[in-house]
Amino acid sequence: QVQLVESGGGLVQAGGSLRLSCAASGSISSINAMGWYRQAPGKQRELVATITGGGSTNYADSVKGRFTISRGNAKNTVYLQMNSLKPEDTAVYYCNANVYTAYGRNNYWGQGTQVTVSS
Repeated sequence: QVQLVESGGGLVQAGGSLRLSCAASGSISSINAMGWYRQAPGKQRELVATITGGGSTNYADSVKGRFTISRGNAKNTVYLQMNSLKPEDTAVYYCNANVYTAYGRNNYWGQGTQVTVSS
């Protein structure tokens, strides 16, 4: 079993910063890509940023230049540094990981962490 645990969400004023963290644990052989997605009330879940095992990154246009995704040295953690936050960034943020276990490759999700940006 694989678990993803997020932390770092909270309430911040517009223009402020937050850093989200996600740690993967369990029966992991290796982790390929990791990423962050978000879901605002009444909207579909959307990609925020992804990072491959080799360090290649991809960002949604709405966060380019403001958010930075990175992997930890142990490669089982992923971070999202969010700067210049806007009220429209308010959402539940979910960590995602593409994980190889002894049983094959699967996609896993964290439980989500709330980010609220006040105007």
